[in-house]
Amino acid sequence: MDSPTAFVAVALAAVSWDGLLTRAGSRALRHSLDYRVPFNQMGDAVMIQLFDQLLADLRRDGAPILMARAALQLDPHERRTAFAVAAEIMRSDGPLVPEEQQILSDLAAQLEIPDNESARIFEVMDILHAELVCSPVAA
Repeated sequence: MDSPTAFVAVALAAVSWDGLLTRAGSRALRHSLDYRVPFNQMGDAVMIQLFDQLLADLRRDGAPILMARAALQLDPHERRTAFAVAAEIMRSDGPLVPEEQQILSDLAAQLEIPDNESARIFEVMDILHAELVCSPVAA
């Protein structure tokens, strides 16, 4: 597994940890890759092949094993970014539930993300996903 594949594997395993890949999760996953090098330089056929392979691995091995294999292929910078992307994707369908918080805690440990780094990433996710309290727009 090369590092781009491992990066996607971490995000895919996180978003489908419970065996479900929701519409919001798949949309968030795709969006997180659309603007990021090298994925934005890959054609649709290559991306489909990458996802097909990772989905097959996910079904065969399960999310924890896929994530563990992927973590070994990422350098510290890639691991931190993959963790942040996974956290962002998991927040795509609303606030984190306790099970999702545990999954992300386990992922942080697997990726060797220091506690202060993961706390900082969670803080940024809270800011990004904060509800806006807006006044109605006047007509």
